[in-house]
Amino acid sequence: MSLLPYRAVVGAEAARPFLSAPDEHGIRLRVLSLGAGVQSTTLALMAAHGEVRPMPDCAIFAETGWEPKAVYEHLDWLRSPNVLPFPIHIVSAGNIRDDLVAGAQGARWASIPAFTRTVTPAGTELPVYDEDEDGELSVVGTRIVVTERVGVGMIRRQCTSDYKIVPIRRKVRELLGIAGKRSPKVAVAEQWVGISFDEAIRMKPSFEDWQVNRWPLIERGMSRQDCLRWLERHDYPTPPKSACIGCPFHSDAVWRRMRDSDPEAWADAVDLDRTIRTGFRGLRGEVYLHRSAVPLDQADLSIDADHGQLDLWPNECEGLCGV
Repeated sequence: MSLLPYRAVVGAEAARPFLSAPDEHGIRLRVLSLGAGVQSTTLALMAAHGEVRPMPDCAIFAETGWEPKAVYEHLDWLRSPNVLPFPIHIVSAGNIRDDLVAGAQGARWASIPAFTRTVTPAGTELPVYDEDEDGELSVVGTRIVVTERVGVGMIRRQCTSDYKIVPIRRKVRELLGIAGKRSPKVAVAEQWVGISFDEAIRMKPSFEDWQVNRWPLIERGMSRQDCLRWLERHDYPTPPKSACIGCPFHSDAVWRRMRDSDPEAWADAVDLDRTIRTGFRGLRGEVYLHRSAVPLDQADLSIDADHGQLDLWPNECEGLCGV
């Protein structure tokens, strides 16, 4: 792999101070949220080539403890000498896999967007509701379920916030020197998020007065495929998919590829799927990683089953996973 273009472009900038003086907009720190997937890797390397400016002061990788081995290997490469001219900080709020196992045993947990399966047996008596004079719902009778009913739902997602957003935000405040202090009323930090143009629905503005979000790939109209072409053109390795091993947002194609090419990760996901079936506080029914709400190793992952399958990644609207 040739790094000559990189050295030629960024050699002069690499030695600049880590924490920038405020620019004309008052920004003191520019941070790239690094998922170590295709989009965020491309964004980091484009910045290294000087194609996206100004140069970020650093990148931050939020470690969930359950990324595929290939992601950690790719991250090690990104952190190796002469790849990026700015540091990569690694932050963590704990191991999400361990926390899920503990949650299935009744401990507190940050919910993942897993699927629940609830069975109502035939013959079950259910209440019938109607509005009263005040517009409130009240029970007006009962009815009997004639045939067995199976309901599949999705659990509310907290994992992105707890394992990505919060630890990254904490590190940014530390780097700015405002940890434990009153937040500035104006933006002093800019966070770069690696969402590509084809996933623009995932864009979300910062809800912090002291920080603004920026999406350089969308500014340039670059899709994920454009990112892959850019990496190939510059002779860089293709990054792996950046997402937790057992993320319920995986498509059948991703599950199938894991099963067929990464048996260690597949066995890990199957084991976790079996472990989390019941026991979570406040949840009725059984919990599954696959959208069909059947055990992962029994799910139909055939190519035919992919037809018409909805992409769940737009639901990850924070834009910090899978990039």
